[in-house]
Amino acid sequence: MVSLFKRSVAELIGTLLLVYFGAGAAAMTLMLVEGEETPNVFNIGIGLLGGLGDWLAIGLAFGITVMAVIYMFGRVSGAHINPAVSIGLWAKGLFPAKDMVAYVVAQFIGALAGSILFALSVGPEAITVGGLGATAPFTGITVWEALLAEIIGTFLLMTIIMGAAVDENAPPGFAGLAIGLTVAGIITTIGNISGASINPARSFGPMIADLIFGGPDVVGVYWIYVVGPIIGAVIAVFLYSWIVKEDEPAGKAA
Repeated sequence: MVSLFKRSVAELIGTLLLVYFGAGAAAMTLMLVEGEETPNVFNIGIGLLGGLGDWLAIGLAFGITVMAVIYMFGRVSGAHINPAVSIGLWAKGLFPAKDMVAYVVAQFIGALAGSILFALSVGPEAITVGGLGATAPFTGITVWEALLAEIIGTFLLMTIIMGAAVDENAPPGFAGLAIGLTVAGIITTIGNISGASINPARSFGPMIADLIFGGPDVVGVYWIYVVGPIIGAVIAVFLYSWIVKEDEPAGKAA
């Protein structure tokens, strides 16, 4: 067993890469479309050049990074790179409390580091135009609609994690591909609703880095990206465990 410290470092690095490349792709898209005319009232901010095509590109940036991190560090830390995943597993008794706390702290530190490194890589426009890929409900979307999207998106993410990685009967070698593609699909669909965080750390990094560098202030809606993913992940873990549990034969004593 690799030490908790080394596993936490793996979680920090993995989450750093997720935010740098994933949230960075969202910020870069905003920078690329700066000054373009908005085609309709719903297509605000991201998607000006291609609608779902832009969100698919962002989703793939996240998904490919998730896949890479799973194959890099999956055997070391499990590659949670998401506090909602760690908390969901802990809630079901599948992950020790001490490890969960260490992972979550490492994930938040990694997310902030990834956002700061992206800002330093790109320059001021990454903050003033791209907002470092910070998440907030899009125009016309209420906080409750965004919350629901985050719950459903994280529910799907956590369910595929359970089926492809946690379940002892999962086919070996496919977890990274399955989870990465699922992340890409989720972001493509709900990106223009809530920003498709499905990860409290992913939203935390850009939010705090924007505050540090003078970017947009999205602190007021951050609760959506904590409450939604945790609810979705916990529901998924318990529901999956109930569905796959073998039923007792009829007439057998408990």
